[in-house]
Order: sequence, then C-alpha cells, then structure tokens
Amino acid sequence: MVKWSSEFNRRNLLFAGATLAAGALIKRPSPDPVPAIPVASARPRRLPAVAKRSTAGPKFDVNPRLLEKALAALETHSKRIRDHGRIALVDFSVSSSKERMHFLDIENGKATQILVAHGSGSDPDHTGFVERFSNVFGSNASSQGAFLTDDYYVGKHGRSQRLIGLDPTNDNALDRAIVVHSAWYANEDMIRTHGMLGRSQGCFAVGEKHLDDLFSFLGKGRMIYAGRT
Repeated sequence: MVKWSSEFNRRNLLFAGATLAAGALIKRPSPDPVPAIPVASARPRRLPAVAKRSTAGPKFDVNPRLLEKALAALETHSKRIRDHGRIALVDFSVSSSKERMHFLDIENGKATQILVAHGSGSDPDHTGFVERFSNVFGSNASSQGAFLTDDYYVGKHGRSQRLIGLDPTNDNALDRAIVVHSAWYANEDMIRTHGMLGRSQGCFAVGEKHLDDLFSFLGKGRMIYAGRT
C-alpha cells in the first residue's frame, strides 16, 4: 500500500513538473485587465483633464474656494459648455475697485484681470461691495452661479452678449436681460475719482476698452462663473 502511494506521488510530481514547464512557454494574460497607459498617449476625459491642469498644474492668483466652485460648475454643466479650456471667474467677494473679473486660460496656465461692475440691487448703499444676490425680475441685482455665453447683439448699451443662467440662482438671466456690455461707469477713471465703479442693473458691465478683450477671450459657448466666499 505504501509502495503504491509512493509511485502515485512520484508520477504526480513528474506530471506537475511537465505542466509547469509547458506553462512557462505560454504567454499568459496579465491579471490586471486594464493595462497602464503611458501619460503621453493617454486620452483623459475632457473635464478631469481641465481640473488636473488647473489644480496640479498652473496656480492662478484667485480665490481658491471660488475656483473650486467654478470647476465644479464646469463639470456639472459640461454637456452645455462647448469649451472648457477658458473660463471667466468673477469674485464678488472683493470691491468693485479691484480687478475682480479673471480670464483664466486653463489650457496654457495664463490669467488676466479686468474691472467689472455689479448691480445696484446688490449694493443699495453704493459701498462698492456686493451685499446680496438675486434672481428676481426687477431687482437690478447681480446673480451668482454659472452663465453660458450666448449670442451677440447691439442694444441700448451698444455691443452686448446674451447670457444663459445654468443654475437655479441665475436661471432667469436671459429673460432678465442680464448680459455682458461695456459702460462708462466701469472705466478705470471711476476708481480715481470715486474710489469704486458705478453700478449696473445686474449686468456684467466692463470698461469700454476691455469689451473686445472679453469677447475675444470667451466667444460663444464658454462659462462665466460669478460668486463670493
């Protein structure tokens, strides 16, 4: 009985050895079904690539919490926003005397800033600071949230651009005629004479010489995000 068991074990060992030797000649698939992709050839999804470049890559001199909100909005509304490489960020936490509209070129890591006015309904005492936001008709107030740049037209403020509000806090923007336009009260000389800009009726009013810069940077189908922290 012992002899039969030893012979049986010997044959099994020989068989196992032969099987292992044959298996070494066969290229087996990797246990990981998703092979690593070199960074140079990787094709990341649109938005995470933007977020990665903006946080781990270039560092913009803007309010980091507001930038985080803007990037989250960019992701939330990614299907409606045509181009994620450029955005405008308006920091209503600071005075209208400061250059608080930031043009962020996320693709190239560049940023520029210009002055922008807020609505009289957001600053009833004309202190230069936004005290409140509103999405209500007739409020003459600025709204917070993500805006999609839309068509150009010529109206009572000259060349202007319509905006579509993408959030519940600004979804009346188009019907309220909250737009981008230029205005004399948003020029730099207002800071020298009054210490702050004048007020709009809720629109993003910029200096007359900066309107072309804004139009060429954003174009149609990009995002303006406005808010404060």
